[in-house]
Amino acid sequence: MPRAPEASRKGAHRALRGGAHRASREGAHRALREGAHRALQGAAHRSYAVLMHAFLLLLVVLLASPAARAAESEAVASPRARVTLVAEAAAVAPGQPFRIALRQVLAPGWHTYWTNPGDAGEAPSLELALPDGGSAGAMAFPAPARIPYGPLVNFGYLGEAVFPLTVTPPAGLEPGRLYTIEGTARWLVCADLCIPEEGTFRLDLPVEAAARPDAAAAALFRSAEAALPRPSPFTVQAGFEGARGAVALSGLGPGGVREAFFFPDEAGVIDNAAPQVVSLADGALVISFRRGTGAVPGVLSGVVGLTDAAGVRSSYAVSAVPGAMPAGGAAIGEAGGAALWQVVLWAALGGLILNLMPCVFPVLAMKAMGLARLSGASRGAVRAEALFYVAGVVAAFLLIGGALVAARMAGSAAGWGFQFTSPVFVAGLAWLMLAVGLNLSGVFAVGGPSTGGRMGSFGTGALAVVVATPCTAPFMAAALGAALAMPPAGAMAVFAAMGLGMAAPHALLAAAPSLARALPRPGAWMERLRQVLAFPMYGAAAWLAWVVSVQSGPDGLAWVMAGAVLVGFAGWALGAAQAAGRRAWLGRGAAGVAVLAALALLPMVRAAAAPAGMAVVAGEAWSAARVAALRAEGRPVFVNLTAAWCITCRVNERVALDTPATRQAFAREGVVVLTGDWTRGDPAISALLRERGHEGVPLYLFYPAGGGAPVVLPQILTERMVIEAVSAGREGARPAA
Repeated sequence: MPRAPEASRKGAHRALRGGAHRASREGAHRALREGAHRALQGAAHRSYAVLMHAFLLLLVVLLASPAARAAESEAVASPRARVTLVAEAAAVAPGQPFRIALRQVLAPGWHTYWTNPGDAGEAPSLELALPDGGSAGAMAFPAPARIPYGPLVNFGYLGEAVFPLTVTPPAGLEPGRLYTIEGTARWLVCADLCIPEEGTFRLDLPVEAAARPDAAAAALFRSAEAALPRPSPFTVQAGFEGARGAVALSGLGPGGVREAFFFPDEAGVIDNAAPQVVSLADGALVISFRRGTGAVPGVLSGVVGLTDAAGVRSSYAVSAVPGAMPAGGAAIGEAGGAALWQVVLWAALGGLILNLMPCVFPVLAMKAMGLARLSGASRGAVRAEALFYVAGVVAAFLLIGGALVAARMAGSAAGWGFQFTSPVFVAGLAWLMLAVGLNLSGVFAVGGPSTGGRMGSFGTGALAVVVATPCTAPFMAAALGAALAMPPAGAMAVFAAMGLGMAAPHALLAAAPSLARALPRPGAWMERLRQVLAFPMYGAAAWLAWVVSVQSGPDGLAWVMAGAVLVGFAGWALGAAQAAGRRAWLGRGAAGVAVLAALALLPMVRAAAAPAGMAVVAGEAWSAARVAALRAEGRPVFVNLTAAWCITCRVNERVALDTPATRQAFAREGVVVLTGDWTRGDPAISALLRERGHEGVPLYLFYPAGGGAPVVLPQILTERMVIEAVSAGREGARPAA
């Protein structure tokens, strides 16, 4: 700091002069010290400023140098996408390959495309200009996702997509120079409209004796590599039959697959918008799809995306020469290939027949009371109540169907009656049946001293559907299987048709109200009938409590009984409040508290565990492995897929399966009976149901001795049907399903 002494002398001189005129020698010394200090401070600040400017200038130079920014090119940006060329190497070595990647960061709502873009689109492309002697491989594409847009489905990417490729520089590169890569890329981005974009990119990479990775790019390339389809470790089969095709993967091993989808390499191979149905057959995962408009390829190749039970997605590159339809694919294809009007017709017929199924018997009490009330009513009142009942039935079918479709789209293996696999739902329904019975017994009234009304009709229709879901009527199985292989709109149309079919008698009453005149006239007998009809509801509550005992064991049953006591108290308190008049609030409050206390017990029902080995019907436990082993031995096999909450199943077992004549026929022919218990929603049984085009129990399969396809028996069995199926199997004939 060369100027500091001079500043000190000047400061001292000024101080001495001032002291001579103003103060003593002590003041002069003080002024001398202060002047020196200020001079030193000024010199230090000036030196610090010079150093900071020099440092910032050096930093700018370093950041602007090619070596510092070589890992990623300058971006080509638009409001839709930001695209760059990225290198995994901070420095390259002569003759040593390294990777670069085209990186696209897409704005929300915009997407780009895979090699097969689906129904519309174009895959991105990259053309490189390399120094003499350099070479580059093909650009790799990560596994795509389905991107629906109206009636179309595209295959591509949202968010960020990274397309890596390998570059090999020439062996004669000299260290100390730059290796320059230039490229031109074109890509298409789409949202409500599609916009083609393009850009040029440049990477200047320093050449050193040994390659040096770029730490900042390492994570990006690791993620890009993980997103690429892996080589398939599975045995792959593929086949086409009519308008359907399928890909089967064998050797997946243990562990559930929640979702799977096949993306073909070639356009036109599949109907991109049609849903794909996943099933298990003979230990293989079968993905069935609807054929597209293109020809069957000589080699079917593509990518299979699998999502496991934990939600982890992996993808595999698969290929196979198409042959016969893989086992399990044909049955699904038959269900899914029906025209919508056919499926709607099956659904309406199935819904109509559902009125005669045992599951609906508990609600017959409410239906009978509703019809009795219509006797003698005006035409307008008859029409209104009938229409409200129809609306309740259709609304309940749409609600259950919507929940089922949503569960399937989310990857769940839910099927018809899936809610009955939950002990919490069954317990709540048991309490509801008890409350309805108490209402019919006169313990309390709904909405005042008289019951019924339009909302009562609506509620009766909705409750009838909820209670009917354990049953699957004839024609319903095919309709349900086809519905769940359709787009959501078609599936909901099928569920609406089922509702209209089930509500058809009341719809007829709404169309011709004069039919109500044929009903008996109201009178004192109605109150007596009402009280008598409460007992089917109590019986339904008892049956549902038994179902919970199968699902959750004695502990679960104990919590259901405790809740039933609270529901009974709530009904009594509400009835007392309705009769009390002025102090009604006290009884209503007590009833509300009791209901809330019962609902608080539901988590305890879920927590209870059923004891191991608890079975609902006799027979060996079903498994795909056991079926395969018995068939390998040439043994005939009868498979009974059932559930404790399925009343139709229980009736069939009593009148057709568990009878002396049937047991004798099974013993005579050496038939092995395998029972699949779907009470708690076994995923393997759910897969078998879907494989056979069914979405609920019961399902009866008979495998004849010596091999051959299984025979599907009707859902309403008689003893004669079962015995004839067994005898026909011995003779090599096939009875009609």
